[in-house]
Amino acid sequence: MFNTLQDRLAATFKSLRGKGRLTDADIDATAREIRIALLEADVNLGVVKDFIAKVKERAREAEVSAALNPAQQIVKIVNEELVQILGGETRNLRFAKRPPTIIMLAGLQGAGKTTLAGKLAMWLKGQGHSPLLAACDLQRPNAVNQLQIVGQRAGVQTFAPEPGNGVGDPVAVARQAVTEAERSLHDVLIIDTAGRLGIDAELMQQAADIREATSPDEVLFVVDAMIGQDAVNTAKAFGDGVGFDGVVLTKLDGDARGGAALSIARVTGKPIMFASNGEKLTDFDVFHPDRMAGRILDMGDMLTLIEQAERTFDAEQSQKAAEKLMTGGGKEFGLADFLQQMQAVRKMGPLSKIFGMLPGMGQFKDQIENIDEKEIDRIEAIIHSMTPAERDNPKILNGSRRARIAKGSGVEVSDVNSLVNRFFDARKMMSSLAGGGGMPGMPGMPGMPGGGAPGGGRGAKPGKRVTQQRKKNQKGKRAKAKPAPQRQETPAGFDPSQLGNLDPSSFQLPPELQKMLDQQNKR
Repeated sequence: MFNTLQDRLAATFKSLRGKGRLTDADIDATAREIRIALLEADVNLGVVKDFIAKVKERAREAEVSAALNPAQQIVKIVNEELVQILGGETRNLRFAKRPPTIIMLAGLQGAGKTTLAGKLAMWLKGQGHSPLLAACDLQRPNAVNQLQIVGQRAGVQTFAPEPGNGVGDPVAVARQAVTEAERSLHDVLIIDTAGRLGIDAELMQQAADIREATSPDEVLFVVDAMIGQDAVNTAKAFGDGVGFDGVVLTKLDGDARGGAALSIARVTGKPIMFASNGEKLTDFDVFHPDRMAGRILDMGDMLTLIEQAERTFDAEQSQKAAEKLMTGGGKEFGLADFLQQMQAVRKMGPLSKIFGMLPGMGQFKDQIENIDEKEIDRIEAIIHSMTPAERDNPKILNGSRRARIAKGSGVEVSDVNSLVNRFFDARKMMSSLAGGGGMPGMPGMPGMPGGGAPGGGRGAKPGKRVTQQRKKNQKGKRAKAKPAPQRQETPAGFDPSQLGNLDPSSFQLPPELQKMLDQQNKR
């Protein structure tokens, strides 16, 4: 949703690189570009004016830190101000001292209230609560049936005494739902109310009557993030007519410009509490202003990624896989272990979504969006077509076995060969990193697990290209009058404390890595 805004801001900050200090002209030009980017993202004009004024004021008053260049200083200021217009701090649900906690959902038709009711119920269930859904949308065709189906998928009960489709009194159903929640010992009641195609007196009165009848602990206004400024106008009108405590943004995975998300908290004065970013019931998270600001500025969202991984990965399985990688050169880590880890990653969501949470991935948008999820299905099919022995030890895969696997999985033999070869390369790299061997192709660092001494010894053999480069360097040194310092030999039983006696100039990096470091230093 924020791709366009992210690209514009990144281009703006890039223009500041290389500057030793910020002049007033630089600040004005940067503020102008940020203003255009926000307006193009359909952010409320009043919000943009306040935002730009604060950024310019802080940029002029800020003492440039010795550790930050001007671009980083502006990014820091913009990030902090984005967090403020998104709500400042994370707002959690308020639970009643005496159950049940009553949560009322309201909003326009098509905003996704019914689906969101199931997502919220499933999230609460995962938090250890026992939610009950109440079907109080009795006007929209099949709304009651839809809520019942969503409740079944979420694994929670639905209270629906009326068939809906224009039959029944929603206020009476809401009252009965409170009594039912108390009787059946459900500690949370989620009331799904009716929506309309636009703000009207009937919608306002019905919502006000339900609120008066049930005295909810939280009234959440559900907003479709894709409708832009109209979402802000609707929220203001509903706030004036009925009132609400927090906002839930739906369809954040859409391709709209995202102005509603950046405007609604500041305009209404109510916090964004939850965000829905997909069609699955698990695509639902607490809204964190600081994390959203980080995504907009391409800083990533590692905390959300870690939380999703903790919910998805089996800690015991992951520990066993790590132990296999660290022992015996990783030879015990087989394709079955690889498949388990890959399936756990898939449970976290689409790969494009996962990669999008990593810092700096904004510059790889096209590659991330073009990730073929079907390729993972083909990999799973290939591994499932192997016998347990073949998965545990892929080295026994000869030509006839690979042909059988290809036929069983519906792929070509070349696809099987490619998977096996890539697996061996990946296992070697992961084993090297897990064992503390450093970067592939480089000798292990002394004193580190799996490492050896720079001058020789176990685990310190350089790659072929490094050896060739050393021979070249030695030939060049022979032509000089003054001999170069020789590499010190390492005695057996090397003690890391002897590192102080080594000559740093004798340690040579692989040419590719040295070239990369030289280019970085020139910048």
